[in-house]
Amino acid sequence: MRIVRTGPLTVIKDEGRFGHTHLGVAPSGAVDRGAYARANALVSNPPGAAVLECTLGGLRVSFDSPAMIVLTGTDAVLTVDGVRASPEEIVSVAAGAVVSVGMPKRGLRSYLAVRGGFDVPPVLGSRSTDRLAGIGFAVSVDAVLPIGSPGSDHEPDTASLDSSLSRLSEGPLEVDLGPRDDWFTAEAIEAFLSSEFVITPASDSVGLRLDGPALTRAITDELPSEGVVRGSVQVPPDGRPIIFQADHPVTGGYPVIAVLTPESADRAAQARPGARVRFVRAPA
Repeated sequence: MRIVRTGPLTVIKDEGRFGHTHLGVAPSGAVDRGAYARANALVSNPPGAAVLECTLGGLRVSFDSPAMIVLTGTDAVLTVDGVRASPEEIVSVAAGAVVSVGMPKRGLRSYLAVRGGFDVPPVLGSRSTDRLAGIGFAVSVDAVLPIGSPGSDHEPDTASLDSSLSRLSEGPLEVDLGPRDDWFTAEAIEAFLSSEFVITPASDSVGLRLDGPALTRAITDELPSEGVVRGSVQVPPDGRPIIFQADHPVTGGYPVIAVLTPESADRAAQARPGARVRFVRAPA
């Protein structure tokens, strides 16, 4: 498959690279893990196959040989030689076909999967692009992505994977407080769980920067750097939270007030700058 146009940002993603945090390399992987998993399932790929993660559409590619593809994650329109496909429709494309991904009206990141997966060379055991670490295959105009062999049929239970559009529903993001919620005043915790925050343009796959009420700390000491995970809500000195996403750093030096549940972290991955978010405690 050849890249004709990348759009604002297109990268390769898989499940991620694990076991390298001691090298300063986070797991990375698809930002919306649910949409990624569904894309692979629909084209009968095994878990872990590499796909294209396309931010705000604009992607155009051509195929040198027949292929089976699908698009998930947003309501972006997929076209094959100008013919529109239905949402999450599994499409057979002929050799020479040109496939385009439009700009979505809802959601941010679309996932284009091809049966067989994209067989680019892995780095540290993963094909994922990690923008913070600067590793992985660079998707650029005229880049050629080899497609892997489909192998034996893989028949996952797609019924257990929510459709992309159903997962774009609005609603508060569920969190578990801690591990450093005790570093904040009671008023700050109340504001965190009752206020509305706006996602700023200074957001990417590393983290979502939020604007809203400043969260005041009860403990103002310096915090030694400690490990952080995807979905961590870190609060820097200005009191404005940052939600860490897939390409987050492996450690952080500011207190983490809460951590999003995995499902809420996936929903946050589809939130655009300007969107408003709220937080609520996850059910016990």
